[in-house]
Order: sequence, then structure tokens, then C-alpha cells
Amino acid sequence: MAEWVGREILPHERDLRTWLRSRVMAAADVEDIVQECYCRIAQITDVSHIAEPRAYLFAMARNLAHRQRRRARVVRIEPIAQKEDNELASDLPLPDRIAAGRQELDRVRAALGTLSDRARRIFLLRRIDGLSQKEIAARLGVTEAVVENDASRSLRAILRILTEPSDAASPAEEGRAHVRSR
Repeated sequence: MAEWVGREILPHERDLRTWLRSRVMAAADVEDIVQECYCRIAQITDVSHIAEPRAYLFAMARNLAHRQRRRARVVRIEPIAQKEDNELASDLPLPDRIAAGRQELDRVRAALGTLSDRARRIFLLRRIDGLSQKEIAARLGVTEAVVENDASRSLRAILRILTEPSDAASPAEEGRAHVRSR
């Protein structure tokens, strides 16, 4: 699955971002939609039904953008009694959600720990800080090709680890040997 994403989806990310920006979307919205696309693709167990991965990715992004615009236009009207009940309820997540979130964060940290220092830095600069390949290359003193290759390999490795069942034996150790040996 991770290889399919790297081969069929990743090469279209730049075009997708450009296309979303051309729809006069805020940069944060573009990032949200791109990340949501990756999350949804990571949940797919079988990609054999996807004949045109680029079209599938763009259709998914278009649908997410439409849904986001619809939600932004909806004004909620709640009865006063219901509003008071909602104000009494805590905004804090339930304990099981907190525990699940911590487990997922641990899996992400373990996945990031499998990357070489340069690959991890490139991945974080790209995915967290939102820097372009050109900006990352200039900052790290490497070529854009190095940035592109490390970013692609890193994403495939992380997706592979995160899509494994959480009870798999030591995914950090398995991934570390694979990614750092390159």
C-alpha cells in the first residue's frame, strides 16, 4: 500500500496543492484537505478498484473542499435549553479518546524514529512547517532531488508503519533497519 501511495499519489501532491490554491482557498485549508486525503487513502485496504489514482485523489480533494465550504455556510440554531446543557458539558475529550490519541502519537513518534536524521528533518520541515522542497534544500544545503527522494521514502516508511496493526512486534525496530540502511 505504501509503495502504491508513493508511486501513484505522491507525484501528484504538488499539482493538487496548486489546484486547491487556484480555487482561492486559504493555505491552512489546502493543508487540511491534503492531509485528510492522505488519511483517507491510508485507510483503504485494497486499491485495485482505483483505475486512475490521480483522478481519484483530485475527486477526493474536491469532495472534501465542497464539504468544508458547506459546513462553513451552515449556521447552527440551538434551543436555549439545549445550549445550556451543552455549556454544562465539558469540552475535554473522554478518557478513552485521550488514551487512543496518546497511543497513536506514540506510533507516530516510533515511525519518525525509524528515519535517518536528515530524512526526519526533511519530513518535519515539509509536513509540519509546510516548507517547499526548494526552501528545504536551501536550508539543509542539499539538492531538491535529495529532498524529494527522502520525503517520498519517509512518507512510504511512515505510512507502512502506521498502517500495520498496532500490536505488531516492534515496528520501530523493523522500520529502522529498513530506512537507515539506505
